[in-house]
Amino acid sequence: MATLKEVKVKIVSVKKTKQITSAMKMVATSRLRGAQMSMEAFMPYASKFAEVLGSIAGNAANDASPLLVPREEVKKVGIILCTSDRGLCGGFNVNLINKAEKFIQSELQGKDVSLTCFGKRGRDWANKSPYNIEDEYLDVVGGKIDFSVASSSGQKMIDSFLSGAVDEVYLVYSEFISMATQEPAIKQILPIPSLESVVGDSQAEEESSDLPEHICEPSSTALLGEMLPKNIFIQIYDALLQTSTSEHGARMKAMENATKACEDMVDELQTTYNKARQAGITADLMDIVGGAEALNG
Repeated sequence: MATLKEVKVKIVSVKKTKQITSAMKMVATSRLRGAQMSMEAFMPYASKFAEVLGSIAGNAANDASPLLVPREEVKKVGIILCTSDRGLCGGFNVNLINKAEKFIQSELQGKDVSLTCFGKRGRDWANKSPYNIEDEYLDVVGGKIDFSVASSSGQKMIDSFLSGAVDEVYLVYSEFISMATQEPAIKQILPIPSLESVVGDSQAEEESSDLPEHICEPSSTALLGEMLPKNIFIQIYDALLQTSTSEHGARMKAMENATKACEDMVDELQTTYNKARQAGITADLMDIVGGAEALNG
């Protein structure tokens, strides 16, 4: 059994760890609120953009833009992997990496895969994988995300698609559902699967016939040429916002669980300390009683 001093040192150490995890939970909660506000503030713009684009797309041909035309044979695939730059957020990064890895092994087997990594965790995994890293963006997710980052990375993907360097582009990110739930998601962004998909799956079913008709000048085709690339930028930016919000939510939950684990450890160590102290007192009493009996004898 450990000595009283050893147990006491462990109790002090666990209590200090609890203070750290509790402080990190408070920081994550504060950053979560800011990230969630940014994500929710962007939603009306993205929704209205999708509505207008869906209306214009309904008046244009399916081959109005090369971004809409799928390749006859898919040999090269680009994947944008969104992860965090820091750890201590539970299985957040592991889940995203596993999602991407399973997708590559099941759906993209035998194809040439290149990665664009947002975050150090995804970059570190890609360095150990057999896949080529096309580009990397560090210190983006988790802080204030600028739209120019999404537009620059999206433009590179568009240029690669138009030049034939890639035949398809997929986005792997964390979908923010609630503070306690974040799920890895995969979305195809190039070629755009269908004109109706820019509106959203749920809206496409309920509102496809109710979208307002817009008068387009100079033409629907010309506007699509401008709006479809911006739609790619918006999807990447939205994915980065959701991943950033999900990271803070996952870290808050992980630090909350760590704080509770520290409390449980302190209770267990305190019980061990009391048992060791009682055993020491009992041993001392036995020595005193044994010595007294020896003197009397």
